[in-house]
Formats: sequence, structure tokens, C-alpha cells
Amino acid sequence: MISACVLIRTEHGKFDEVTKRLKQLREIKDIFSVHGRFDVVADVEAADFESLGSAVLRLNRMAGVVFTESAIEIRSRTG
Repeated sequence: MISACVLIRTEHGKFDEVTKRLKQLREIKDIFSVHGRFDVVADVEAADFESLGSAVLRLNRMAGVVFTESAIEIRSRTG
């Protein structure tokens, strides 16, 4: 599994709508709100880089999302 932390900026007033849709994506493992330049952080997991890229693109194209920034795991925390 490959994972990424995706930082998400939402349109004003669209936070609830975006987080509701994010919860429906099977690749999303955790979602939490944050203060600062971004509104939401999503932990994303996929089988390979192609699947991860596809999931992040779907997330980025979601209505109410202004832009995203992804931090992709390069080394496992275990082992």
C-alpha cells in the first residue's frame, strides 16, 4: 500500500459538502479539519502509484475543492 497526506482548500461555505463526499471515497482512510491555509487533511491509501494518482485527481476535481497539495509517502513507518 502507498499512502499520501492530501491538504485540501475548500470554497467558502463548501466545507461540509466536500467532507461528506470525501467520506464516500474508499481510498480515504481518515479526514480531519485544520486551521490555516488549508481546511481539510485527508489520509489516502492505494495499492500502487497509479491508483493513488487516480484517487487524488478525483479528489482534486471534486466540486467545492479549490486546490490540493499532496505529500506522498516515500518510506514506510514500520519495518
